[in-house]
Amino acid sequence: MTSGSKDGNATAFFGRRHGKTLREGQAERFETLLPRLSIDLSAPPPHPLESLFAAPIEAVRLEIGFGGGEHLLSEARRLPRIGFIGVEPFVNSMAKLLGALDAEPLPNIRLHDDDAIAVLDWLPEASLSGIDLLYPDPWPKKKHWKRRFVNAGNLDRFARVLKPGGLFRFASDIDGYVNWTLVRCAAHPAFEWTAKTADDWRKPFEAWPGTRYEAKAVREGRTPAYLTFRKK
Repeated sequence: MTSGSKDGNATAFFGRRHGKTLREGQAERFETLLPRLSIDLSAPPPHPLESLFAAPIEAVRLEIGFGGGEHLLSEARRLPRIGFIGVEPFVNSMAKLLGALDAEPLPNIRLHDDDAIAVLDWLPEASLSGIDLLYPDPWPKKKHWKRRFVNAGNLDRFARVLKPGGLFRFASDIDGYVNWTLVRCAAHPAFEWTAKTADDWRKPFEAWPGTRYEAKAVREGRTPAYLTFRKK
C-alpha cells in the first residue's frame, strides 16, 4: 500500500484487503485462474497495448476498484471488442469475479489485485480510451480526505494514459466526494466536464447494470451522481 500526505502527492489508498475466509474453490481460483488473467507489471507493456488480450481488441479501458464486478462483467459482455483491465485489491471481491470468469470466460478481461497506481504508472502514454472509478471509498472523515483516490497527482496519471478525447467516469452517492471530484477536475487543465444539463449527471451511464452497493445507497436515501470528464 502506498501513502502520501498532500492532495497533489497522495497516491493510492484502500482499506482492508481481506474479509471472510475464502472457500476452497475460491482459494483454488486464486492459485490457478488469477495468474493467467493478471497483467505482469514486471515486464514492459506490450505494443500495442491491445495485444495484451486474447481476443481481437480495438481499444482498452481501465476500471479501478470493480467491487462485485457487476459493471466490469456487463461492459465486457456488451463490448467484446474493448479490452478491460480490472483492478481490485479486496480479496473477496476478486474471488467473486474469478468465480464468474471461471463459469463464463471472457477473453477481453485482464486483472490486477493490488494498487491501481502501479498499473497507471506501467501503462504507456495515451493508451486508454477510458477510466472508470465507480463508488470508490469516500474516506468521509476530514483527516482521511488525503486518502481519496481523486487527487491532483492521480489526475495527472489519468491525463498521461488517456488518449485525447478519452473519458474519466466517476460515480458516487456521497455528495462531499462528488463535489470534491468536480472541484479537482475543474482545476486540472487536461479535463473538461461533459455535462450540459442536470440529467447528464443524474442519469446512470449507458447500459448501466446497477450494483448492490448502489441499490443499498438508494434504499438509504442517498442520490448517486454520474460524472463524465473528457481528456482534452
